Amino acid sequence: MNIPGNLKYTNDHEWVLVDGNLGTIGVTDYAQGELGDVVFVDIDPNISEIKKGDSVGTIEAVKTVSDMYAPFTGKVVEVNSALSSNPEIINSDPYGDGWMLKVEIDNPSELDELLDADGYKALIGQ
Repeated sequence: MNIPGNLKYTNDHEWVLVDGNLGTIGVTDYAQGELGDVVFVDIDPNISEIKKGDSVGTIEAVKTVSDMYAPFTGKVVEVNSALSSNPEIINSDPYGDGWMLKVEIDNPSELDELLDADGYKALIGQ
């Protein structure tokens, strides 16, 4: 299982790549494996802001639908439009082309509440 050391993680299995004041958000390799084959991603293409802890969309797999939660508060600068026609990218490349949102981070201190790779490994029993 791939758990990159340069990312931050949530208890809800989202990852965040921090680059300055920009956070890229996606779901972890563990999460996509638990979901199974992803068939649909529902994120409002006009979403402009996210608030920590709020649902920002859903991921639908063959056997379940799962909410995706905002790991921090901020202004959405980009939604990955490729997921609407190719949701399976989440299964094949969860940390690359399978990203979901790019967001300007409002309060960097919220990132301190996220897990590092070792903390995430402990959460999932790795």
